[in-house]
Amino acid sequence: MRKSVGKRLMIAVASMATLVGTAVAVTPQAQAAPPYEMVYSRAMHKNVKVHIVDGGGSKAKPTLYLLDGLRAPNNTSGWLQNTRVAQWMAGKGTNVAIPFGGGGSFYTDWEQRDPKLGVNKWETFLTKELPAYMKARHNSDNRRNGIAGLSMSGTAALNLASRHPNFYKAVASYSGYPTVTMPGFTQGIQASVAEMGGNPNNMWGFFPTGQWFANDPFLSAGNLAGHRVYVSSGTGVGSKYDSSLTPGSGSFNPVKFAQMVPLEVAASTSSQLYIARLAAVPGVRLTTHISPDGAHWWDYWQDRFKQSWNTTFRPAFF
Repeated sequence: MRKSVGKRLMIAVASMATLVGTAVAVTPQAQAAPPYEMVYSRAMHKNVKVHIVDGGGSKAKPTLYLLDGLRAPNNTSGWLQNTRVAQWMAGKGTNVAIPFGGGGSFYTDWEQRDPKLGVNKWETFLTKELPAYMKARHNSDNRRNGIAGLSMSGTAALNLASRHPNFYKAVASYSGYPTVTMPGFTQGIQASVAEMGGNPNNMWGFFPTGQWFANDPFLSAGNLAGHRVYVSSGTGVGSKYDSSLTPGSGSFNPVKFAQMVPLEVAASTSSQLYIARLAAVPGVRLTTHISPDGAHWWDYWQDRFKQSWNTTFRPAFF
């Protein structure tokens, strides 16, 4: 068992080392900016654009917060550019809040202002400022809350839910990296922040000091006792959606494979280690989906979102 874990960690180290060069693979496609509302963040001294799917009706409603990936742009979200999740959630009696921006931030409160990425206080925004806005403008009950994310924000979603277990009832991570302080993953997170121009020491301090361990979902998994949790990833070997990522296919593209597969291999390793940890937490209602294929891309995340709605969020809300 120890050798197996060690081998997986070695693979993860090698995979995460490629993260800087492959992050471009999850860049949202260029399309017209979707409608949004301006929500002021006192903590970050700026307005944040948020696309909101109103759950409708006059009664107080649950709210699902849906976070973007590493290269999250300021004028849209990958969820809106690359999936039809927002349209799919219409009529389901739940508010969906999709904030724009936060690229490279891990949606956390940074210790220091960053010269490139500015003031990042996303934890404060997502757990206090945006919920207050949703209650005032969209009749959120601020009692039935969920949060979900992919890749960078899959890590963030699990972290926020673990740090605020009384606020969130359910959480989902799609291809996230919840083993923040394990060898390889720490370096991968630092590299991804640097790829976005930020200084990772400004986020949680100089590892292993600062707030790194306080923001590791693996270490705080016990806080999710009694919660509904969904964790998914692929193994990174081939894709049922894209034959160019399948070795042996006539359309196999080795460059594209090298861009999109290592991230998913690392996500699979991290997610499965986290699943094993979470399975030991009493009262967690855990749903997992580790597929034998899978690329680090939106077609998988759209499918997994729909599954998590049915298995995790809807049962927690209604």
